[in-house]
Amino acid sequence: MRLTKLGHSCVRLQKDDRTLVIDPGAFSAAAEALVGADAVLITHEHPDHFQPDALRKAMAEDALLEVWTSRVVAESLADLGSRVHQVGHGDAVTAAGFDVHVYGEDHEILHPDIPPIPNTGFLVDGEVFHPGDALTVPEARVPTLCLPGNAPWMKVPEMYTYVREVAPERAFVIHDGLLNDFGLGIMETHVGNAAKEAGKDFRRLKPGESVDLSGAA
Repeated sequence: MRLTKLGHSCVRLQKDDRTLVIDPGAFSAAAEALVGADAVLITHEHPDHFQPDALRKAMAEDALLEVWTSRVVAESLADLGSRVHQVGHGDAVTAAGFDVHVYGEDHEILHPDIPPIPNTGFLVDGEVFHPGDALTVPEARVPTLCLPGNAPWMKVPEMYTYVREVAPERAFVIHDGLLNDFGLGIMETHVGNAAKEAGKDFRRLKPGESVDLSGAA
């Protein structure tokens, strides 16, 4: 499997001749990210993860493209019929040849008086876990973690705690689109410190950068 960071929280996973795209949102040039996708996973409805117009256009151009997503997103795309699949915590599905297990129910808290929206994290082929906007710890082992690097709902100590709890072999930063160069430098320092503590490969991929996960345990 090959993982490519497409910007902010969007990643592309490729295996054999199949392509799975997760969270093509406003900060990741969603239209371009969806080119060549065989299936799309969307964790929740926030615009930095979900661009409905871009997704609808891609689905109009490719009659075989399907989506697996949270309840709110699925409801907003209900007119597309059976090509849109609502999933929730505990579900296991096959999307374009990828085995996907769903973990997590709620977005992290953004306002003390407002209940969280639904958020679905995806573990793909037992290898890559994308948590969306949540610090969900799957029950299953996670070899490769898409690690939130910065968010209005997360403090730096929570990033350290999260990567310790998940204990992946490797972690690649997502959710970094709100940072300027100064902020990215600080965030990368903390991710590097977490990597040194764990003795693992934790780092930020630049948009467009890929890593080969073939043979990973």
